[in-house]
Amino acid sequence: MPVRAVALAALDMAGTTVADGGAVERSFRRALEAGGGPQSCAVSDPEGFVATTMGQSKLAVFTALFGGDGERAGRANAAFEEAYGEAVAAGEIAPVPGATETMAELRDGGVKVCLTTGFAPVTRRMIMETLGWNEAVDLALSPADAGRGRPWPDMILTAVIRLEIDDVREVAVVGDTTSDLVAGWRAGAGIVAGVLTGAHGRSQLESAPHTHILSSVAELSGLVLH
Repeated sequence: MPVRAVALAALDMAGTTVADGGAVERSFRRALEAGGGPQSCAVSDPEGFVATTMGQSKLAVFTALFGGDGERAGRANAAFEEAYGEAVAAGEIAPVPGATETMAELRDGGVKVCLTTGFAPVTRRMIMETLGWNEAVDLALSPADAGRGRPWPDMILTAVIRLEIDDVREVAVVGDTTSDLVAGWRAGAGIVAGVLTGAHGRSQLESAPHTHILSSVAELSGLVLH
């Protein structure tokens, strides 16, 4: 399909631009134990629920898992962020192949880049510092910076406002989960692209509203810079 001119690329982190070797899943398991264990969850299949809700605000996921118990959700969220932070400190994360180059190509081509994530700001900042990305993007947002996390469109729309984008149709949203795609669609983005490098496979991504399915974020510059 014809691709509209793009002024902003809103790119997810874990699974889209950041490879972590399964650190998210391991951190979730540790968080569940900190919150009381899978047997104490309000859903019958906690691991299935976590897999389905990948990409969403971690605190919101834990709140749902523990039936709205804010204290337990807070403990679980703190344990998750601690575990993922340990993985970052241990050198378990790296850019998805081509991600750093793609962000540079987009910015060289006049496209602003915003990283979006379900991580807390402190974890997001640690990841960016570790990967040397502080100067590689125009903006980075967590749910705490915008209101609600995915699948709501708040982070994308916050980026549109802060980066002074004229039209939401000039936004390309890229992510590896259905929540990323739903958020992009709700925001009115002109490109809503799933990538096959993260949590959800092709069939799951195709079940969500989208305009493209890409092998990886490395294909994005070829799609939008024309």
